[in-house]
Amino acid sequence: MRKLAGVLLVASVLAGTLFSNAFAQLEKGHYVCGVEGIKAASLPPPGFYWRLYNAFYNSDKLTDKNGDELPVGFDVSVYALVNRFIYVSDKKILGANYAFDVIVPLINTDLEIDKMGLKDNKFGLADVVVEPFILSWHGPRYDAAFGLGFYAPIGQYDVAKPASPGQDFWSLLITFGGTAYLDEAKTLSASVLSRTEMHSEKSETKVKPGSDFLIEWGLAKTVAKFWDIGLSGYCQWQLTDDSGTGVVWDKTVHDRNYAIGPEVSVFVPSAKLFLSARSLWEFGVVDRSQGNMIAITLTKIL
Repeated sequence: MRKLAGVLLVASVLAGTLFSNAFAQLEKGHYVCGVEGIKAASLPPPGFYWRLYNAFYNSDKLTDKNGDELPVGFDVSVYALVNRFIYVSDKKILGANYAFDVIVPLINTDLEIDKMGLKDNKFGLADVVVEPFILSWHGPRYDAAFGLGFYAPIGQYDVAKPASPGQDFWSLLITFGGTAYLDEAKTLSASVLSRTEMHSEKSETKVKPGSDFLIEWGLAKTVAKFWDIGLSGYCQWQLTDDSGTGVVWDKTVHDRNYAIGPEVSVFVPSAKLFLSARSLWEFGVVDRSQGNMIAITLTKIL
């Protein structure tokens, strides 16, 4: 049983919670699904942007390899305050605007597992993301994006502290997706943004988490010119086995989860400001925590 054997049998190796929705699990990827939604694959025009993510995740259910709840008295609450700095240039590569960004997350986790007598709380800097190569295309009825980046394990990590904000491994992040406008006025949109994560081995536990594939999607209608209202969600699948000498669970069990919920966003021209809010409920979860994600995002044109 991937991760869960570590959670239930070896408290001292419960590590690296947070930024990916399986906050209390042992081995998982870095990327947190649900922070992007409607028109997630549409990058802005050339300029410099500051984006502030506020992500709230709560769960009182931990699932096993069959998706059944484990009776362990599980409860976790996570708040992530994430600063993202984006620069989109006028330079063209393959007909697309070249861009890059840096993401700096601060995370607070409050975790309890009653059956283990485990209670931990921690706030701190998590692993930083650098995306040095992003391409953004814009057509009459579509937007598209491609990106290459990585997570650098600079966040604080303690193998005996499950609420540690860092995860003690590098991740390669490959991003690709598009937004299609379903009418000539571009008031109806459908977007899909995929992420593929490939991870290095943890230096302390000698475990290499399996690769992950994630999709964030959104369906929206533009109303009153500046408002988008619709549905968004995500899907996540573990692609490969966990590996390394530190693996003590059934590595053939691959975790997965899905989520769906409403979203609304608005552009305020006078303030050069975008605001969005979504609430997503997870379902079909296997070998992970299952809960609710609320994300409130502010994007400022600088």
